[in-house]
Amino acid sequence: MDQQTTPKTKERPEEEIKRLLHRLSRVEGQIRGIRGMVERGAYCTDVLAQVAAATAALNAFNKELLAQHIRTCVARDIREGHDETIDELVATLQKLMK
Repeated sequence: MDQQTTPKTKERPEEEIKRLLHRLSRVEGQIRGIRGMVERGAYCTDVLAQVAAATAALNAFNKELLAQHIRTCVARDIREGHDETIDELVATLQKLMK
């Protein structure tokens, strides 16, 4: 991002913030648990199963955030004629699908 560009921000309702932070706290706990498993020498497949669970939790976070983004920011920008938002959404989806 160049120095001329102001980063975009988003005002979120308190309930949305709560839901997103709750999901992130769960992921954070899962990651700490995985770290502990590695430190204790847990069996590889057990660690991998927990990594898969943490990945699924992050994916659920992404889905919720993306859905809200489309319902609010993208819909608003399209209504206002900001078609570049479609390109931004496509680029974001391509990153998520790697």
